Amino acid sequence: MIGVTENLKLVSDLLQKAAHDAGRDPAGVHLLAVSKKQPLDKIREAAAAGQRDFGENFVQEGVGKIEALAELDLTWHFIGHLQSNKTRVVAEYFDWVHTIDKLKVARRLSEQRPRHRGPLNVCLQVNIDAEASKSGVAPAGLPDLAAACAALPGLCLRGLMCVPAIREEFAEQRRPFAGLRRLADELRRDGIETDTLSMGMTADYRAAVFEGATIVRIGTALFGERG
Repeated sequence: MIGVTENLKLVSDLLQKAAHDAGRDPAGVHLLAVSKKQPLDKIREAAAAGQRDFGENFVQEGVGKIEALAELDLTWHFIGHLQSNKTRVVAEYFDWVHTIDKLKVARRLSEQRPRHRGPLNVCLQVNIDAEASKSGVAPAGLPDLAAACAALPGLCLRGLMCVPAIREEFAEQRRPFAGLRRLADELRRDGIETDTLSMGMTADYRAAVFEGATIVRIGTALFGERG
């Protein structure tokens, strides 16, 4: 059976190839290992093989892992829907939040971020396909939310994130990612600098890389089926 170490090498090679095929520097594409519902031993194995960034969807599960693996000095990303009553623990424990879509949540994270930890890295989640079943700010509301978040002292606005609808064809997969990239370009033209596009998962990572993804979120292909 292929283990996490071997899977990490395979996934890293695939991301590098996608970057090369897209005419990009592979150093600009980072793997975020989605470790939700995965056991500690698999995370330890990935860390021992060189993986530093891990993503969790559930607050309490993530905090438990952060505490249990504190000696490894990993970087932890919150990538699930964040309710306002859970912001304090996320602000205290996590290094990144990818799913901000409301100013109320952003303000709470900024106020509750421990000052000794420095600003919390955040991405704004955009509902790029206007799906009723998914969270995210509408593209039309993004400029105001981005400007407000960029001004919050406890946050560092890094960029945008999306989870598009499932598409099978490569050209169709590229469309929503291209839309997110254009939104980031528009923010920069308005004076809001960002450096991160968190987009793409196992089924559509190549399309995301071709459209400028800097963080690709991959779980099952790395760790195997969730427990």
